[in-house]
Amino acid sequence: MMSRSLGITIAIAVALLGFSALITRHEASAAAVSIAPPVVDDALAAQSGQKSLVLAGGCFWGMQLVYEHVRGVISATDGYSGGSGDTAQYETVSTGTTGHAESVKIVYDPSKISYGRLLQVFFSVAHDPTELNYQGPDEGTQYRSVIFYSDADQHRIAQAYIAQIDQQHVYKDKIVTQVVPLQAFFQAEAYHQDYAKRNPDSTYIMMCDLPKLDNLKKKLPDLYVAN
Repeated sequence: MMSRSLGITIAIAVALLGFSALITRHEASAAAVSIAPPVVDDALAAQSGQKSLVLAGGCFWGMQLVYEHVRGVISATDGYSGGSGDTAQYETVSTGTTGHAESVKIVYDPSKISYGRLLQVFFSVAHDPTELNYQGPDEGTQYRSVIFYSDADQHRIAQAYIAQIDQQHVYKDKIVTQVVPLQAFFQAEAYHQDYAKRNPDSTYIMMCDLPKLDNLKKKLPDLYVAN
């Protein structure tokens, strides 16, 4: 029969191993890569205006934080896409059974930044597009990688960029990002909006999200704005 002290020692060791694995996944998720801009892209518009795109790549807190610091972005809003309106609540989405992914709607000025450059941020620093149905410590289909396109141009540019990145072997694993039509975007609860900005001392934010912002500064300094 195992002694109590030995059992406690083993339990502590298992917990430490689990924590170590979690830290490793945090670090892997926070890692950034250098990716060339897309060869296929829209030209900058001649006049200021507003366009939008919806992206999903893990917890929406970090995605929102990153895009709020990208030049040309007017707003970034946390929400849900991929499911129906009656299940677009955090507690329900968190079950992983709704079809929703935690998403961010990005409104931008197409005279200042292109759709393709926004995807460059998505693929290089905002998340890891090779992680299937998880991102760092967060697991479930609600954390999957998705580009929700709203027109033929967005679809064409997204597909071409994924092919470009795979052909250039930027990542050792294949990109698993889904490219699907946008049906609807449902804004998340108020307490999720600007969560990372309002809680910079949170352990989760410090480990998972602030490194992404640092990587934006380092990898894509021409796109970073301090706000």
